[in-house]
Amino acid sequence: MVEACRKNRVSRFLHVSTDEVYGSLGAEGRFTESSPLAPTSPYAASKAASDLLVLSAVKTHGFPAIITRCTNNYGPFQFPEKFIPLMISQALEGRALPVYGDGRHVRDWIHVSDHCRALELILHRGKEGEIYNIGDGCEMRNVEVARKILEILERPAHLICFVSDRLGHDRRYSVDCEKLKRSMGWEPRLDFERGLRETIGWYMENASWLEETRSGQYREDFERHYLRRGAALVPGFSDA
Repeated sequence: MVEACRKNRVSRFLHVSTDEVYGSLGAEGRFTESSPLAPTSPYAASKAASDLLVLSAVKTHGFPAIITRCTNNYGPFQFPEKFIPLMISQALEGRALPVYGDGRHVRDWIHVSDHCRALELILHRGKEGEIYNIGDGCEMRNVEVARKILEILERPAHLICFVSDRLGHDRRYSVDCEKLKRSMGWEPRLDFERGLRETIGWYMENASWLEETRSGQYREDFERHYLRRGAALVPGFSDA
């Protein structure tokens, strides 16, 4: 993508990365944009590698790129394998909510709308070659999020069950996003309580979308749509 954009003289390249490239934090502190990259999973390592490729193009070719690193997102249309929509869908069906390990892994949650507002600002006002952290400062343990979802839906707390921990599961993520706030005046608007309630409401109102997505129906619809239009399918899409 970098080479294609260089060839076509794209005026700005926004590379959306993740806070996972920093690795895992202890109980205190936050990651800043200058924190060393220390990914602990193959996924995070691939993201860190892509960050380095983009930065190398900036330094070598003057490529007009900006990198963002955001915390955990939640909100409508999130794929149901992700933590919050999975907890919501399980709770709605009265089924067990599987929480990894002891449930005390900490994440900083930000509503997708706040993330998108930050991306729009950075796209237009960010400085080329810079990195910007994006976060809400809403740190919660996974088990606390699960309990909050059950409380909102008036489901019993005993639905939470603890399962074997995920390999390489980072204990805590938290980013310092003062750089973004100071330089562009960005602030998150949607607090977690309200955002979570709205998200739960969205999944309740879009039960058919949730069911189709969980069943794989969305893949069949995608393929039919593009076959009708005579477009080539994305290679390997059916196996993604």
